[in-house]
Amino acid sequence: MARGIVDTEGLNQPDVVALRNTLTPKGLPFSINKIGHVVLKVQNIEKSVKFYTEVLGFIVSDVYPATMVPGRMVFMRCAADHHGVALIGGAKGPSKSKELDHMAFEVSTIDEIFRARDHLEAHNVEISYLGRRRAGCQVAVEFFDPDRHMLEIYWGIDQISADGTARPAGEWQEEMTLESAVENAPPGQDTTMANPSLRRDFR
Repeated sequence: MARGIVDTEGLNQPDVVALRNTLTPKGLPFSINKIGHVVLKVQNIEKSVKFYTEVLGFIVSDVYPATMVPGRMVFMRCAADHHGVALIGGAKGPSKSKELDHMAFEVSTIDEIFRARDHLEAHNVEISYLGRRRAGCQVAVEFFDPDRHMLEIYWGIDQISADGTARPAGEWQEEMTLESAVENAPPGQDTTMANPSLRRDFR
């Protein structure tokens, strides 16, 4: 089904309802706090480190030589955690996105999404999607790294309410441009920009 369509009938199919109603057991002996980090295999580790530092702003924390990890391993951070992304050299070809579809990085303001778009374009990065997603309603730019791992920079993802319910599908508002994502916000999402001139329809 095409992007932008909300298949209400499909959302109510028994298999989909059963998955949505999956219960998390109580009393597990641990509690996961967050997704911690992602490790990717890359073909050319120098090229990939250059991309993640110079284009995305990651900072190198540590590096393993090939004597410790074949292909070498580079640990990079975007916050206080030692690493959020790590790269291992020696991949035989570009990613086929079979197991990992994409990974996403959050920013604090909607203006940053617009600046990210301009920055990625200035670095000739292939962008695959701009706009707002359906479930989650985050405003995002999706693009590829040098090994064709799909990445996302996003803002404004829905927060689940205290009673555990998500935004109803009838309020999903997928948009295919950043400008329309600002113009057509779902209920409760404030898309007011600090610098509206970042919008291309304002230029």
